[in-house]
Amino acid sequence: MDDLTFTLRQLCQRNRDGSHATQADRIRSLTLAARQLGEVGFRQMRATSLKGKHVETLLARWQGEGLSAGTLKNRLSHLRWWAEKIGKAGILPSDNTALGIAQRRTVPHESKAKTLGDGLDRITDEHAAMSLRLQAAFGLRREESIKFQPAYADRGDHIMLKGSWTKGGRERTIPIVTSEQRDALDAAHRLAGAGSLIPAHKTYIQQRHVYDGQCKAAGLSAMHGLRHQYAQARYEALTGWKAPAAGGSSTKALTPMQRGQGAQARQTISRELGHERTQITAVYLG
Repeated sequence: MDDLTFTLRQLCQRNRDGSHATQADRIRSLTLAARQLGEVGFRQMRATSLKGKHVETLLARWQGEGLSAGTLKNRLSHLRWWAEKIGKAGILPSDNTALGIAQRRTVPHESKAKTLGDGLDRITDEHAAMSLRLQAAFGLRREESIKFQPAYADRGDHIMLKGSWTKGGRERTIPIVTSEQRDALDAAHRLAGAGSLIPAHKTYIQQRHVYDGQCKAAGLSAMHGLRHQYAQARYEALTGWKAPAAGGSSTKALTPMQRGQGAQARQTISRELGHERTQITAVYLG
Protein backbone atom coordinates (compact mmCIF):
# COMPACT_ATOMS: atom_id res chain seq x y z
CA MET A 1 0.00 0.00 0.00
CA ASP A 2 1.43 3.37 -0.99
CA ASP A 3 1.88 6.23 1.52
CA LEU A 4 -1.05 8.26 0.22
CA THR A 5 -3.54 5.41 0.47
CA PHE A 6 -2.21 4.43 3.89
CA THR A 7 -2.42 7.95 5.33
CA LEU A 8 -5.87 8.52 3.83
CA ARG A 9 -7.11 5.36 5.52
CA GLN A 10 -5.63 6.60 8.79
CA LEU A 11 -7.41 9.93 8.28
CA CYS A 12 -10.71 8.10 7.75
CA GLN A 13 -10.19 5.93 10.82
CA ARG A 14 -9.55 9.00 12.99
CA ASN A 15 -12.58 10.86 11.64
CA ARG A 16 -15.59 8.58 11.49
CA ASP A 17 -18.11 11.17 10.30
CA GLY A 18 -21.47 9.92 9.02
CA SER A 19 -23.08 6.50 8.81
CA HIS A 20 -21.25 3.24 8.12
CA ALA A 21 -22.36 3.47 4.49
CA THR A 22 -21.02 7.03 4.18
CA GLN A 23 -17.71 6.04 5.74
CA ALA A 24 -17.38 3.05 3.41
CA ASP A 25 -18.16 5.20 0.35
CA ARG A 26 -15.60 7.77 1.50
CA ILE A 27 -12.82 5.20 1.86
CA ARG A 28 -13.59 3.72 -1.56
CA SER A 29 -13.66 7.14 -3.20
CA LEU A 30 -10.44 8.37 -1.60
CA THR A 31 -8.65 5.08 -2.32
CA LEU A 32 -9.65 5.47 -5.98
CA ALA A 33 -8.40 9.07 -5.98
CA ALA A 34 -5.05 7.97 -4.51
CA ARG A 35 -4.63 5.27 -7.16
CA GLN A 36 -5.51 7.61 -10.00
CA LEU A 37 -3.12 10.30 -8.76
CA GLY A 38 -0.37 7.68 -8.67
CA GLU A 39 -1.17 6.59 -12.22
CA VAL A 40 -0.48 10.08 -13.58
CA GLY A 41 2.80 10.48 -11.74
CA PHE A 42 1.97 12.05 -8.37
CA ARG A 43 4.12 9.90 -6.12
CA GLN A 44 5.63 10.42 -2.67
CA MET A 45 2.30 11.91 -1.56
CA ARG A 46 0.71 11.74 1.86
CA ALA A 47 -2.78 12.82 2.92
CA THR A 48 -1.43 16.24 3.93
CA SER A 49 0.09 16.77 0.45
CA LEU A 50 -3.21 17.61 -1.27
CA LYS A 51 -3.01 20.70 -3.49
CA GLY A 52 -5.20 22.39 -6.06
CA LYS A 53 -3.33 20.76 -8.93
CA HIS A 54 -4.28 17.33 -7.59
CA VAL A 55 -7.97 18.26 -7.46
CA GLU A 56 -7.80 19.70 -10.98
CA THR A 57 -6.16 16.53 -12.28
CA LEU A 58 -8.78 14.27 -10.74
CA LEU A 59 -11.69 16.41 -11.88
CA ALA A 60 -10.38 16.56 -15.45
CA ARG A 61 -10.08 12.77 -15.52
CA TRP A 62 -13.54 12.20 -14.08
CA GLN A 63 -15.15 14.65 -16.46
CA GLY A 64 -13.30 13.00 -19.34
CA GLU A 65 -14.80 9.66 -18.30
CA GLY A 66 -18.28 11.09 -18.79
CA LEU A 67 -19.42 10.49 -15.22
CA SER A 68 -22.84 11.79 -14.20
CA ALA A 69 -23.22 15.06 -12.33
CA GLY A 70 -24.36 13.10 -9.29
CA THR A 71 -21.25 10.89 -9.27
CA LEU A 72 -18.98 13.91 -9.72
CA LYS A 73 -20.65 15.71 -6.83
CA ASN A 74 -20.29 12.69 -4.57
CA ARG A 75 -16.60 12.35 -5.36
CA LEU A 76 -16.01 16.06 -4.87
CA SER A 77 -17.76 15.92 -1.50
CA HIS A 78 -15.19 13.32 -0.43
CA LEU A 79 -12.35 15.51 -1.69
CA ARG A 80 -13.80 18.44 0.27
CA TRP A 81 -13.92 16.25 3.36
CA TRP A 82 -10.25 15.33 2.82
CA ALA A 83 -9.25 18.97 2.33
CA GLU A 84 -11.18 20.08 5.40
CA LYS A 85 -9.60 17.45 7.65
CA ILE A 86 -6.07 18.57 6.72
CA GLY A 87 -6.85 22.26 7.11
CA LYS A 88 -7.00 23.08 3.40
CA ALA A 89 -10.72 23.63 2.87
CA GLY A 90 -10.03 26.57 0.55
CA ILE A 91 -8.58 24.29 -2.15
CA LEU A 92 -12.06 23.56 -3.54
CA PRO A 93 -14.79 26.13 -4.16
CA SER A 94 -17.96 25.47 -2.20
CA ASP A 95 -20.10 25.83 -5.34
CA ASN A 96 -19.81 22.99 -7.85
CA THR A 97 -20.98 25.22 -10.67
CA ALA A 98 -17.65 27.05 -10.36
CA LEU A 99 -16.06 23.75 -11.42
CA GLY A 100 -18.29 23.42 -14.48
CA ILE A 101 -20.53 20.71 -13.03
CA ALA A 102 -24.16 20.77 -14.07
CA GLN A 103 -26.96 20.74 -11.55
CA ARG A 104 -28.15 17.27 -10.66
CA ARG A 105 -31.61 16.49 -12.00
CA THR A 106 -33.75 15.85 -8.93
CA VAL A 107 -37.24 15.60 -10.38
CA PRO A 108 -37.76 12.07 -11.77
CA HIS A 109 -39.35 11.46 -15.15
CA GLU A 110 -40.95 8.30 -13.76
CA SER A 111 -41.71 6.93 -10.33
CA LYS A 112 -39.00 4.93 -8.56
CA ALA A 113 -41.47 3.58 -6.02
CA LYS A 114 -41.24 -0.13 -5.28
CA THR A 115 -43.27 -2.60 -3.27
CA LEU A 116 -42.15 -5.91 -1.81
CA GLY A 117 -44.83 -7.91 -3.60
CA ASP A 118 -44.20 -11.63 -3.25
CA GLY A 119 -40.43 -11.05 -3.03
CA LEU A 120 -40.63 -11.12 0.76
CA ASP A 121 -41.70 -14.77 0.57
CA ARG A 122 -38.31 -15.58 -1.00
CA ILE A 123 -36.31 -14.05 1.87
CA THR A 124 -35.14 -16.88 4.12
CA ASP A 125 -33.37 -14.82 6.80
CA GLU A 126 -36.05 -13.67 9.24
CA HIS A 127 -34.09 -10.61 10.37
CA ALA A 128 -33.55 -9.42 6.80
CA ALA A 129 -37.23 -10.01 6.06
CA MET A 130 -38.21 -7.96 9.09
CA SER A 131 -35.92 -5.12 8.04
CA LEU A 132 -37.58 -5.04 4.64
CA ARG A 133 -41.05 -4.94 6.22
CA LEU A 134 -40.01 -1.94 8.32
CA GLN A 135 -38.53 -0.19 5.29
CA ALA A 136 -41.83 -0.56 3.49
CA ALA A 137 -43.95 0.42 6.50
CA PHE A 138 -41.97 3.46 7.65
CA GLY A 139 -39.80 4.52 4.71
CA LEU A 140 -36.61 3.64 6.58
CA ARG A 141 -33.16 3.56 5.03
CA ARG A 142 -31.39 0.20 4.88
CA GLU A 143 -29.07 0.95 7.82
CA GLU A 144 -31.93 2.22 9.96
CA SER A 145 -33.98 -0.90 9.33
CA ILE A 146 -31.10 -3.24 10.19
CA LYS A 147 -30.12 -1.41 13.41
CA PHE A 148 -33.77 -1.00 14.44
CA GLN A 149 -34.54 -1.79 18.10
CA PRO A 150 -38.32 -2.11 18.48
CA ALA A 151 -38.23 -1.95 22.29
CA TYR A 152 -36.59 1.49 22.07
CA ALA A 153 -38.28 2.79 18.94
CA ASP A 154 -41.93 1.96 19.64
CA ARG A 155 -43.52 4.90 21.47
CA GLY A 156 -47.14 3.88 20.96
CA ASP A 157 -48.32 6.37 18.37
CA HIS A 158 -44.93 6.93 16.73
CA ILE A 159 -41.46 5.45 16.43
CA MET A 160 -38.26 7.18 17.52
CA LEU A 161 -35.05 6.56 15.58
CA LYS A 162 -31.71 6.92 17.36
CA GLY A 163 -29.13 9.22 15.84
CA SER A 164 -26.69 6.30 15.72
CA TRP A 165 -29.00 4.54 13.25
CA THR A 166 -29.60 7.45 10.92
CA LYS A 167 -27.79 9.31 8.15
CA GLY A 168 -26.14 12.41 9.58
CA GLY A 169 -26.79 11.27 13.16
CA ARG A 170 -30.14 13.06 13.37
CA GLU A 171 -32.84 11.56 15.58
CA ARG A 172 -36.34 11.65 14.14
CA THR A 173 -39.86 10.43 14.73
CA ILE A 174 -42.33 8.81 12.32
CA PRO A 175 -46.03 8.49 13.17
CA ILE A 176 -47.80 5.15 13.35
CA VAL A 177 -50.95 5.71 11.30
CA THR A 178 -51.75 2.39 9.60
CA SER A 179 -52.51 -1.13 10.76
CA GLU A 180 -49.66 -2.39 8.53
CA GLN A 181 -47.21 -0.31 10.53
CA ARG A 182 -48.49 -1.62 13.85
CA ASP A 183 -48.44 -5.22 12.57
CA ALA A 184 -44.85 -4.81 11.39
CA LEU A 185 -43.80 -3.34 14.75
CA ASP A 186 -45.50 -6.12 16.71
CA ALA A 187 -43.71 -8.70 14.58
CA ALA A 188 -40.40 -6.89 15.15
CA HIS A 189 -40.99 -7.01 18.92
CA ARG A 190 -41.56 -10.74 18.78
CA LEU A 191 -38.41 -11.32 16.74
CA ALA A 192 -35.94 -8.93 18.38
CA GLY A 193 -37.20 -8.74 21.95
CA ALA A 194 -35.02 -6.22 23.77
CA GLY A 195 -32.40 -6.31 21.01
CA SER A 196 -32.09 -5.09 17.45
CA LEU A 197 -32.62 -6.69 14.04
CA ILE A 198 -28.94 -7.63 14.05
CA PRO A 199 -28.66 -11.17 15.43
CA ALA A 200 -26.66 -11.36 18.66
CA HIS A 201 -23.80 -13.27 17.02
CA LYS A 202 -23.39 -10.85 14.10
CA THR A 203 -22.02 -7.34 13.59
CA TYR A 204 -23.90 -4.69 11.63
CA ILE A 205 -21.65 -5.19 8.60
CA GLN A 206 -22.16 -8.95 8.68
CA GLN A 207 -25.94 -8.58 8.82
CA ARG A 208 -25.86 -5.97 6.05
CA HIS A 209 -24.08 -8.50 3.84
CA VAL A 210 -26.78 -11.06 4.71
CA TYR A 211 -29.48 -8.52 3.84
CA ASP A 212 -27.84 -7.63 0.51
CA GLY A 213 -27.31 -11.28 -0.39
CA GLN A 214 -30.87 -12.20 0.48
CA CYS A 215 -32.28 -9.34 -1.60
CA LYS A 216 -30.17 -10.33 -4.59
CA ALA A 217 -31.14 -14.00 -4.34
CA ALA A 218 -34.83 -13.06 -4.05
CA GLY A 219 -34.69 -10.82 -7.10
CA LEU A 220 -35.26 -7.69 -5.02
CA SER A 221 -33.21 -4.71 -6.18
CA ALA A 222 -33.16 -0.95 -5.52
CA MET A 223 -34.95 -1.35 -2.21
CA HIS A 224 -34.48 2.38 -1.66
CA GLY A 225 -37.61 2.46 -3.81
CA LEU A 226 -39.57 1.43 -0.71
CA ARG A 227 -38.91 4.95 0.62
CA HIS A 228 -40.33 6.37 -2.60
CA GLN A 229 -43.46 4.24 -2.17
CA TYR A 230 -43.81 5.33 1.46
CA ALA A 231 -43.45 9.01 0.51
CA GLN A 232 -46.04 8.75 -2.25
CA ALA A 233 -48.52 6.89 -0.04
CA ARG A 234 -48.07 9.49 2.73
CA TYR A 235 -48.56 12.34 0.28
CA GLU A 236 -51.86 10.87 -0.89
CA ALA A 237 -52.98 10.24 2.71
CA LEU A 238 -52.12 13.80 3.75
CA THR A 239 -53.56 15.60 0.72
CA GLY A 240 -56.24 13.35 -0.72
CA TRP A 241 -54.65 13.21 -4.18
CA LYS A 242 -51.73 11.37 -5.78
CA ALA A 243 -48.24 12.82 -6.04
CA PRO A 244 -47.07 13.88 -9.51
CA ALA A 245 -44.62 10.95 -9.62
CA ALA A 246 -47.50 8.56 -8.91
CA GLY A 247 -49.61 9.88 -11.76
CA GLY A 248 -51.20 12.85 -10.00
CA SER A 249 -51.45 16.42 -11.22
CA SER A 250 -48.38 18.62 -11.32
CA THR A 251 -48.03 21.31 -8.66
CA LYS A 252 -48.76 23.99 -11.27
CA ALA A 253 -52.12 22.38 -12.04
CA LEU A 254 -53.28 22.54 -8.39
CA THR A 255 -55.41 25.32 -6.97
CA PRO A 256 -53.72 27.80 -4.60
CA MET A 257 -55.34 26.05 -1.62
CA GLN A 258 -54.17 22.65 -2.86
CA ARG A 259 -50.65 23.96 -3.39
CA GLY A 260 -50.61 25.08 0.23
CA GLN A 261 -51.75 21.64 1.37
CA GLY A 262 -49.18 20.00 -0.88
CA ALA A 263 -46.40 22.17 0.52
CA GLN A 264 -47.36 21.25 4.09
CA ALA A 265 -47.46 17.56 3.16
CA ARG A 266 -43.98 17.81 1.62
CA GLN A 267 -42.62 19.39 4.81
CA THR A 268 -44.10 16.57 6.88
CA ILE A 269 -42.76 13.87 4.56
CA SER A 270 -39.33 15.51 4.44
CA ARG A 271 -39.09 15.31 8.25
CA GLU A 272 -40.32 11.71 8.33
CA LEU A 273 -37.71 10.67 5.74
CA GLY A 274 -34.93 12.42 7.66
CA HIS A 275 -34.14 15.20 5.18
CA GLU A 276 -33.36 18.77 6.13
CA ARG A 277 -34.47 20.30 2.83
CA THR A 278 -38.09 20.16 1.72
CA GLN A 279 -36.94 20.41 -1.91
CA ILE A 280 -35.53 16.88 -1.73
CA THR A 281 -39.10 15.53 -1.67
CA ALA A 282 -39.20 16.24 -5.43
CA VAL A 283 -36.98 13.17 -5.84
CA TYR A 284 -39.70 11.02 -4.28
CA LEU A 285 -42.88 12.83 -5.24
CA GLY A 286 -42.09 14.64 -8.48
